[in-house]
Amino acid sequence: MATQLTASSLAGRPAAAIAPRRGRKVLPPCAAVKEVFMPALSSTMTEGKIVSWLKSPGDKVKKGESIVVVESDKADMDVESFAEGILGSIVVPEGGVAGVGNPIAFIAETEADLEAAKAKAAGGAAPAEAPAAPAPAPEAAAPAPAAAAPAPAPAAPAPAAPAAPTPAAPAPAPVPVMRDDGRIIATPYAKKLAKELGVDLATVAGSGPAGRITAADVEAAKARGGAPAAAPAPAAAPAAAAAAPAAPAAAAPAKAAAPEKTTVGELKGTTVPFTTLQKAVVNNMNESLKVPEFRVSMAIGTDKLDSLYRKLKPKGVTMTALLAKACGVALEQHPLLYATCTPDASGVTYNEHINIAMAVAMPDGGLITPVLKDADSTDIYTLSRSWADLVKRARAKQLSPDEYTTGTFVISNLGMFGVESFDAILPPGNAAIIAIGGSKPVVTADESGRIGVEKQMIVNITCDHRIVYGAHAAEFLQTLKAIIEDPEQLVF
Repeated sequence: MATQLTASSLAGRPAAAIAPRRGRKVLPPCAAVKEVFMPALSSTMTEGKIVSWLKSPGDKVKKGESIVVVESDKADMDVESFAEGILGSIVVPEGGVAGVGNPIAFIAETEADLEAAKAKAAGGAAPAEAPAAPAPAPEAAAPAPAAAAPAPAPAAPAPAAPAAPTPAAPAPAPVPVMRDDGRIIATPYAKKLAKELGVDLATVAGSGPAGRITAADVEAAKARGGAPAAAPAPAAAPAAAAAAPAAPAAAAPAKAAAPEKTTVGELKGTTVPFTTLQKAVVNNMNESLKVPEFRVSMAIGTDKLDSLYRKLKPKGVTMTALLAKACGVALEQHPLLYATCTPDASGVTYNEHINIAMAVAMPDGGLITPVLKDADSTDIYTLSRSWADLVKRARAKQLSPDEYTTGTFVISNLGMFGVESFDAILPPGNAAIIAIGGSKPVVTADESGRIGVEKQMIVNITCDHRIVYGAHAAEFLQTLKAIIEDPEQLVF
């Protein structure tokens, strides 16, 4: 008679009593197929876009090895595998989007589990596999030389043939193109691979979105012997001679893909979806509407600051770094201006560091705020070097979350565009943001009534009225004005 073992019947027995009998194997429960989920790369990220897969189905994967590059709401980041095995199937292809926590691939523990991984992907990834469907369409047209047997098979989808040319349009999209602006945008793995293979990225054309260079582009360039990416254009010419009917069709899209700029006429009547970064900006702006704000402005003389800048510019110092340093030094005396209101609005959190976040416009839309950490205590030369590096990596979407989420005070500067004055919207989580306009000559009168001309700029500060009041903002601007109008202390 079989005995049913329950938790209560085993509770009082010693471990030896419940050990398995000799000769019987106890297999620990394990998942032969593991899911790779879309990770949350920042606190505001809700979905991610696959920039490029660093591994292909069938490749072996080690734990901790980078397998995919994901575009979050702020940057492109390598994502590591948490399991070891074989990449069984990819659910979300390059260019595809998935919500945080959704599976994007499956890893099989052994070769025997590969079919299970593919079956799992097919079961829950019908939409993701859809983009691959157009691929067989060209093959349906191509098997002209094939035996008569396959001919009847394509005959059935013949009515759908007119639809095939439409999906075929994306096919020329991956044609590598050089960016018109000369900037180099590459995935992290592509940069690493280029360094290992000795390939100059300036000579590589990118096949990714907006001309981004992928690992495949680097490998192709290495195979060409490091020849400039312009080489593919001549290569298309022989192809045209070899296959006259097909080449003109391919050549036309290639030429159309080269210009990245879109004319105003082409945009009329169209709807363009937001990028991931733009969606993040939209969410932040909506959150900012929940915070009661007020604004204070002040005119500040810039003659001495301009003079100091001209003196330090040959040493690599930038005006941006000078303004960040000035704000950092001023904030030392006004801790409320770089504090944070608690999430439940029941108190104030005073931050330990004065980290200046500065808004940078991104080429493909949206903006990001790289952070100059400890701006009050860091020397002006280090700040200038750090800022140049941050901007370069920000526009290439290579910043780590720590480099754009840790700001405790924000600067938005439109002075370089000739803007005299503007208001900035307060980002969530900050007590204040200052908007800096351009300086211009202004007729002034001193205390004795003497008329003169000096350069002035208008600064407007937007504050969270829950923790900062008008007097606090005005006192901060007075301190900032005194520092900018006597800026020698910024060098020390």
